[in-house]
Amino acid sequence: MSTSRPSSQITIIDDHALFAESLALTFETEGYPVRRIDLTRPGTTLATVLAATLRSSPRVVILDLDLGALGDGGRLIQPLAAAGTSVLVITGSNDQGRWGRCLDAGAKHVMLKSRPLHEVVAVVRRARDGLPLMPPADRLSLIELARRDHSEVRDIRNRLERLTQREMEILGMLMNGSQVREIARTGVVSEATVRTQVKAILAKLETNSQLAAVGAAFKAGWRPPSA
Repeated sequence: MSTSRPSSQITIIDDHALFAESLALTFETEGYPVRRIDLTRPGTTLATVLAATLRSSPRVVILDLDLGALGDGGRLIQPLAAAGTSVLVITGSNDQGRWGRCLDAGAKHVMLKSRPLHEVVAVVRRARDGLPLMPPADRLSLIELARRDHSEVRDIRNRLERLTQREMEILGMLMNGSQVREIARTGVVSEATVRTQVKAILAKLETNSQLAAVGAAFKAGWRPPSA
């Protein structure tokens, strides 16, 4: 007599123990073989997590993007997808550009952690059966957004390279919340001098305000060079 018990293994990669345990219990109740990757063992790195996951050849991997001390779980997507695994990203981030980067790397779907468990289970069932997990237009839209973001970041980084050493220092202080008066006092120069330097920064970054310049630097992941 045949049964409907699923045969595909699910592997969960998540550093939030309670959340991962809840997922595992739910899927085990559904009859799925489930494996949780232990991220707390000494010497664990993204490379060891990848190797441990691939050894068990899971059909579906549920992957958190933010893996605490291990860093960006998104770096696991491409090698897992290349191995034929259906990667389902589950995250607390609502950054649509980040979602698009996950999809572009090969993830099948991206879900918020706040979604009800029964919805997550439904998505896993579809992944197991090889069914589409999201409308193609939505997927393409998110990927295009990610690629536009990538292009924008590249342009910002090119502009940041135009800054002089002193302009980099000033932009770094602006990013830390310093005002023109404080910057002038720290550099033992006049406020007028600092304002002139700030105007040069805005011109080189092609922005029209200090706030926009700071926002661009953060978007590009830029940090001022160490003294």
